[in-house]
Amino acid sequence: MNVIWKPQPRQAEFLSRPEDEVLYGGAAGGGKSDALLAEALRQVHIPHYRAIIFRKTYPQCAELVDRSRQIYPFAYPGAKYNGQSHCWTFPSGAKIYFGSMQHTQDRINYQGKHYDFVGFDELTHFKWEEYSYMFSRNRPGGSGTRCYIRATCNPGGIGHGWVKERFIAGKEPMKTYTEEINVNGKILKKTRTFVPSTVFDNKILLDNDPNYLASLAAMPEAEKKALLYGDWDSFSGQVFTEFRNNAEGYINRKWTHVIEPFDIPSWWRRYRSFDFGYSKPFSVGWWAVDGEGRVYRYRELYGCTSEPDTGVKWTVPEMARQIKEIEDTYEKGNTIFGIADPAIWDVRYGTEASPAQQLEKFGIYFDKGDNSRLAGKMQMHYRLEFDEDGFPMMYVFNTCKAFIRTVPSLIYDETKTEDVDTAGEDHVYDESRYFLMMNPIKSKKATKKPTKPTGPLDL
Repeated sequence: MNVIWKPQPRQAEFLSRPEDEVLYGGAAGGGKSDALLAEALRQVHIPHYRAIIFRKTYPQCAELVDRSRQIYPFAYPGAKYNGQSHCWTFPSGAKIYFGSMQHTQDRINYQGKHYDFVGFDELTHFKWEEYSYMFSRNRPGGSGTRCYIRATCNPGGIGHGWVKERFIAGKEPMKTYTEEINVNGKILKKTRTFVPSTVFDNKILLDNDPNYLASLAAMPEAEKKALLYGDWDSFSGQVFTEFRNNAEGYINRKWTHVIEPFDIPSWWRRYRSFDFGYSKPFSVGWWAVDGEGRVYRYRELYGCTSEPDTGVKWTVPEMARQIKEIEDTYEKGNTIFGIADPAIWDVRYGTEASPAQQLEKFGIYFDKGDNSRLAGKMQMHYRLEFDEDGFPMMYVFNTCKAFIRTVPSLIYDETKTEDVDTAGEDHVYDESRYFLMMNPIKSKKATKKPTKPTGPLDL
């Protein structure tokens, strides 16, 4: 028998998964694209089957299309590719499309269409709203097909944070996780999992190109950790590479920025920082400053739904009531200095009073923050630096989940290369900047940095 393509063991694991959503990969060279192309073939014997595989732009699809030309017509003689419609048509009449979403608004190009199989190659290049929109398109055009979603990716990119949160953080690889959804009183269930792979799982690639391993190992440290070992805490384009969430230091506070909560001494100065949002999340952070000028983020209120970067759409009075309830409960007798985005002093949304004026009616006061973006970013860098003993100038309580999830995932803007990409989930970061600009410090570079094993290879 003439074998056109045979999955390697980890690819076979990916192809065998029964969940509604499966993410495959985590490092370079794991055979991700081949596995995705193969998975899309599963139901092409059914005439009304429709599949689509996305890359961020059509030019990025070129390599996928070229690889499909090496597999599809030989696996299914008579299959033909139409370059204008970016579509394979199989002898049964089934179709596999290649699609793109260069801009978020491009998702409406798929409105009204249906696909039994939806695949995303390099999922971390996509925003949550782009990926989740295709849930509504993942439906059958007839009986007898199964509808599901598969994706591949490496760490890094604009979608790094939400992908990590959905599939990686706090989850065991290859374990099925079930999400329950209440629809008009009926509980529906959706399942998902993560199948990790690295170049070490791709024996064919290593046999064909032994130097590929050395090429990955020779990359800069962040890229090496991400692409060689699939490290989701270090990736190309990451802004705050200094950030460490090291559970071993939660108590002694060494070589970590995340620590166990403790009672804030009453004499420490306290601050409240605020970034306004409605359809996007709003963010409130409470900070304390000790006698050495070290800062602690000890509480937060993040106006985000269960979907990343999606606001709860609270009115300003509702935000004010929530802030006031927190401070009446936990901050009695404490003086809190408020600092906020200067934009909240603008009248918006047809209201007669600005958000700042509305907040003042509830006794919630803010000063205008310094919105110097690059200076604020540098203050974050300075605060995250470790001294020679492993102590930084900023800590975050491990209860501040929004900061821990979003700030380390921020990437650089492709155009304004020194600044954070504002298309990311940057709301916690923004309000943190306003606070840090009220308490600026100078850089103190560490003379000793932490080291830890980076993977199974000693190069």
